[in-house]
Amino acid sequence: MADIQSFDCIAAPDARILILGSIPGVKSLQEAQYYAHPRNGFWPIMAQLLGFDPARPYTERLEHLKRAGIALWDVVHRCHRPGSLDQHIAGDSVEANDFATFFREHPQVRAVFFNGTAAETLFKRHVIRGGTPLPDNLAMNRLPSTSPANAGLPLEQKLEQWRVILH
Repeated sequence: MADIQSFDCIAAPDARILILGSIPGVKSLQEAQYYAHPRNGFWPIMAQLLGFDPARPYTERLEHLKRAGIALWDVVHRCHRPGSLDQHIAGDSVEANDFATFFREHPQVRAVFFNGTAAETLFKRHVIRGGTPLPDNLAMNRLPSTSPANAGLPLEQKLEQWRVILH
């Protein structure tokens, strides 16, 4: 698998926060679920922050995010990438998601949190430099990647840094 496409955005109309990954990894693509790799810390972190069981069915976990005003998406709509590592994304193949439409349809979003450096870098390169209009006063923050590839930071430390989304 090399040419890949991201999932649709998960968002309630009144979302206030947007969490952005880069593009789903192989396991997530196979399962058709955001952050499906069993060692990815995203769902355990969200479960801790929002007070739900991370073992709940995927649709229920998504509902917890939506009720908390959190939207979930990826920066990249389509690209060429062998394997799951962001470093293998072919830069000239990146097509960003339609953020102009997203922000128009979700006017209450005031904060974007990047799940890792790659998501932030891709957003700056392909969305901001691409000229996509962004809301005024949009706060943007990079958080440590929840990916198992980011093994240098224990889950507990990632969780502490991710607490910022609650404020």
